[in-house]
Amino acid sequence: MATEIKLTAIGTFKSPQVHPYEAGRQPDEFHSQGVIELEAGHNFEQALTGLEGCERIWVVFLFHHNDHWSPMVLPPRGGNTKQGVFATRSPYRPNPVGMSCVKVKSIDKLKIHVEGADLLHGSPILDIKPYVAYADSFPGWSRRG
Repeated sequence: MATEIKLTAIGTFKSPQVHPYEAGRQPDEFHSQGVIELEAGHNFEQALTGLEGCERIWVVFLFHHNDHWSPMVLPPRGGNTKQGVFATRSPYRPNPVGMSCVKVKSIDKLKIHVEGADLLHGSPILDIKPYVAYADSFPGWSRRG
C-alpha cells in the first residue's frame, strides 16, 4: 500500500530555461545560471546562515512539467537501448522528484544565485543541502557494466 506524503515547496527556481528541451542533460553541461528564490516569512534567512561558505549545494526539486512516468526510458547518451528508469537520471519517475548539484555564485537575502543548473524556470524547490566532498564524492567509482 502506497503512503501519501505531503511536501511543501520552500521556493522556486527562476531562469531563462522554460521548456524541457532547454534544460541541460546534466548539471554544468551548459553552465546555465538561475536563481533559487526562497519563500518569505519562514525564517529561511536564518536557515541560509553558513551556506555562503559552500561552493556547491544539492537542490531537491520537483519536475513540474511531468504528468506521467515511464518504467523504461531511453537515456540521452545511452545509445538505442532502453533502461529501467531507476538506472537513469531521467525526469520521468514514479514521483517527480529531482536533485541537482549546483555551484553557488552568491547569496542575497532569500535569493541564491547558482550556475550549472539543469532545472527549469518555475521548478518548485523542496530542500537545499550542502555538497560535502568527503561524503558525496567517490573518486574512482563508476557505473558498473
